Amino acid sequence: MNKATTNSTILKIDGMHCASCQKPIERVLRETAGVAEVSVNLASREVMVESSLTNNTLIAAIASAGFEAVVDPIQSLEDDDKSNQESFRKLIRKTVLALGSGVLLMLFVMYAPSIGIQWDLSRSAWLLVALMTGVVMYYAGHHYFAGAYQSLKTRSATMDTLIAMGTGTAWLYSTVIVLFPGLVPEIARHVYFEAAVIIIGMVNLGQALEQKARGRTSQAIRRLLDLQQKTARVVREGKEQDVPIGAVFKGDLVRVRPGEQIAVDGVVTQGQTNIDESMLTGEPMPVAKTSGAEVSAGTLNKTGSVLYRATRIGADTALARIIKLVRQAQNSKPPIGKLADAVAAIFVPVVMLIALVSAVLWFNIGPEPRAVFAIVTAVTVLIIACPCALGLATPMSVMVGIGKAAEAGVLIRNGEALQTASQLTTMVLDKTGTITAGHPQVIEIKTFGALSKSDVLLLAASLEAGSEHSLADAFMDAAKQQDLELVAVDAFEAIAGHGIKGKIDSKHLLLGNERLLTEAGITLDPKSLKTSERMAEKAWTPMFLVSNGQLISIFAVADPIKPDSAAAIKRLQNNGLKIVMLTGDNQHTANAVARQVGIEEIRAEVLPEEKKNQVAELQAQGERVGMVGDGINDAPALALANVGFAIGTGTDIAIESADITLMRGSLHGLADAIEVSGATMRNIRQNLLGAFIYNSAGIPIAAGVLYPLTGMLLNPIIAGTAMAFSSVTVVSNANRLRLFRFSKK
Repeated sequence: MNKATTNSTILKIDGMHCASCQKPIERVLRETAGVAEVSVNLASREVMVESSLTNNTLIAAIASAGFEAVVDPIQSLEDDDKSNQESFRKLIRKTVLALGSGVLLMLFVMYAPSIGIQWDLSRSAWLLVALMTGVVMYYAGHHYFAGAYQSLKTRSATMDTLIAMGTGTAWLYSTVIVLFPGLVPEIARHVYFEAAVIIIGMVNLGQALEQKARGRTSQAIRRLLDLQQKTARVVREGKEQDVPIGAVFKGDLVRVRPGEQIAVDGVVTQGQTNIDESMLTGEPMPVAKTSGAEVSAGTLNKTGSVLYRATRIGADTALARIIKLVRQAQNSKPPIGKLADAVAAIFVPVVMLIALVSAVLWFNIGPEPRAVFAIVTAVTVLIIACPCALGLATPMSVMVGIGKAAEAGVLIRNGEALQTASQLTTMVLDKTGTITAGHPQVIEIKTFGALSKSDVLLLAASLEAGSEHSLADAFMDAAKQQDLELVAVDAFEAIAGHGIKGKIDSKHLLLGNERLLTEAGITLDPKSLKTSERMAEKAWTPMFLVSNGQLISIFAVADPIKPDSAAAIKRLQNNGLKIVMLTGDNQHTANAVARQVGIEEIRAEVLPEEKKNQVAELQAQGERVGMVGDGINDAPALALANVGFAIGTGTDIAIESADITLMRGSLHGLADAIEVSGATMRNIRQNLLGAFIYNSAGIPIAAGVLYPLTGMLLNPIIAGTAMAFSSVTVVSNANRLRLFRFSKK
């Protein structure tokens, strides 16, 4: 299917409780013509669908699998919060009724007379208990029985199937004992009404606590959503007015005052201010904004009042796209999660078979009362084996981990990138724009003669104003920082490969490299020669300014190393990564930069088209390679790398193309990404190990393997409690990631 014709839709699923519920939903959607990709997330109870179909068609397909679905707009979670709160309260009401009834039934069983053959008052009381228990089970657990019925219609089995079969069998067996006690020996006339309702109560309690804890996993996305403004102050016909955010159009002039958040993306047209962009980039320092600067929705205006023109609105803003990207990533699955899905797909049918075999064995070779033991073991196996914890183990950790990364300005595109980033052995760093600032600056000015540094900078910047050379911006920016007003230049001429010349007042000026001086017949004295050599040793480019045949200044121009690059690279090395610097610069410059940031392996004078080959070479040596670049020029190398990181851009192309986008320009974001990836994968393994151990140990115990040693069977009520709280344990462990702290920067 043509990818361009598909749309991404997120649907909320009602009634999805366990990993086995995912299978019928995925199956019906994948069998629907027009669907390209399906990803079901048990943790958020959502399904993300890439298709060319309408939402109604997708909802109808999901309904055929026995589940209800609604479109999740992802712009606001207020309705979702209200729905979750109401669902939580409903589960608590059902829990209180079921557990309260179960306790009363336990007291009744303790003091009530045994069930006899004759129909008497006690038999009538027991029949009333059976009916009341049935009513409580219907109110507190009818959704399990309805889910089991829907699963039966679609020839599948889910957690609802196990709970419905377990509690239904306990109630049905008990009711048969009440109605037809003569069918079983007196020793086998045990009833399990209290077990049926207490199991349902404990499962409901577990789901309520799980839902409460699950709400905390999406705090990162909720904080992003909170950044979206409800209104904006637009200027129309010379008047300022507050309008709903949906009524802002591209091209509108928008006013933002100190302390207010930017409503939509735009470009400043009037005023100056400092804007806190930490909520999007993780960068703590406010950024100065003047006329022509871009501003992003959700960022906070700190100081001045500015007027800006809206350039992107609604779903097109950077904030909206980030929210969508994070939601999609949270709904994706890392490869390790597919193992749990594969196990869960066959888990419930296998458990049903184990329960049946257990019952048959106990009934045929077990001690008396055989029928009671057969029922107890079958019910206990069915109840304890629900694969809820197994299904939640991966998606819960992924949701929290990706959200934690987003808080640090790290946008992880999918679960596979999250997992692979934790397995990298080598990190390839492009020098320009990654280790360095990415644009040249005047680092040092050395004067020879009577003119001051400001005087010679004014002359040089005035000359460069007419130049198209890549270093011209360095002089222009330096003059702008000092508020120097440039002067007119006469007889301007660019000398290819050497520099420029021109005339200002009575001064005939030359500005360029040492070859320009040689062409002009100018020889450097020992002092100026030593200065230029010192600059070159630091990988700075010396630029010579000559006036009327006399050297008056040497400028050191360079692409400066970012202040925190060395510390960030040290963090990466401490995490066990080998760092390789890749650059098109000459070996001398590359060595100078590498020395300053602590990199030992350098690959210099590499053409852009050769970067891909360098990555392939490292992979051929057995390395798992991460590549860091700007997301555009380095696209082939980024695509070939095991994980591609786009750093410090936040541009549309970078966000859409990179596996992981680092929204701030610091390599600390890269170290953050590696660390949160490793922490998330450790958390997933803990969850999976706990879930596997729970089910592996729980099922044999429930089937009665310890009976020959202890003479006891696992009570179905205890099995229900253990099953319910296994999910809570997984969710709580996943939420520990919210407390994760990055290493010292």
